[in-house]
Amino acid sequence: MGVFDFLYQDIAIDLGTVNTLVYVRGRGIVLNQPSIIAFNRTTGAVVAIGSSAERMFEKTHSNISVVKPLADGVIADYEAAEALIRGFMREIQKKFSIGIRRMVVGIPSGITEVEKRAVRDSAEHAGAREVYLVSEPMAAAIGLELDIDAPFGNMIVDIGGGTSDIAVISLSGVATGESIRVAGNEITNAILEHFRRVYNLAIGEKTAEEIKKKIGSAAELEEELIVTVKGRNLVTSLPERRDAISEPINQIINAIKRCLEKVPPELSADVLDRGIMLTGGGALIKELDKRIGKETKLSGSEKLWKI
Repeated sequence: MGVFDFLYQDIAIDLGTVNTLVYVRGRGIVLNQPSIIAFNRTTGAVVAIGSSAERMFEKTHSNISVVKPLADGVIADYEAAEALIRGFMREIQKKFSIGIRRMVVGIPSGITEVEKRAVRDSAEHAGAREVYLVSEPMAAAIGLELDIDAPFGNMIVDIGGGTSDIAVISLSGVATGESIRVAGNEITNAILEHFRRVYNLAIGEKTAEEIKKKIGSAAELEEELIVTVKGRNLVTSLPERRDAISEPINQIINAIKRCLEKVPPELSADVLDRGIMLTGGGALIKELDKRIGKETKLSGSEKLWKI
């Protein structure tokens, strides 16, 4: 142990398509902000990051560019991602005056080696001495305090903003898995397209996100929900329409089914006994747990947990 090691901390980052969370050992989650950054187009200087940049989204003039550096769970804009991570690290260091010794970064299980390299490089350039990458389903299992070392299967379904990761974990490894780039953002986009096609109404991404959170449902609700939507041409009240988001929901459920079909028989028995663990922001869609239970024959609240 070095003389100045006390000045450094171990941190973990969930570098998400929609939100980034930072955990500092001994302090818990110290940052939870949107994965978005704003630049001055003329100078290239960073104008705002996180929540401040999100407030500018779809409301800027021509001299400011608002960028989402991650798409489908991976880095789409390398320079913007590095600037975002650096900005978040500066915010943390202002509060705690720490350097970064070890950084653990959650990544989708289906990304390529090139995409992993981009994440690792961004973390190193942000100041981390050592960088470790861990798949998001494994990170979720550890966070749930599951016994990942034990010889039985735990099925994790992590529905984020850009990717849905499905994995059956046993003996500290992924026995079988499935990863698709369909998740919360695709559901939001489906709502945008639904309003354009059916109602000839242009709405913003923020509005579509609010609709998803307030009335989006994977199955029919006992009580119909209503939301007032303001678009470019008119204002109208619309009932909850689950058919608007049915396509991305179906793709996620089909990926879960494909993963279940590949699970060895003994691990299948474990999944049947223990159920499916749903994690991630996309898992908060109303009735999604019941819909998955019905489609996978794991019906009943005792078989599914939503985080």
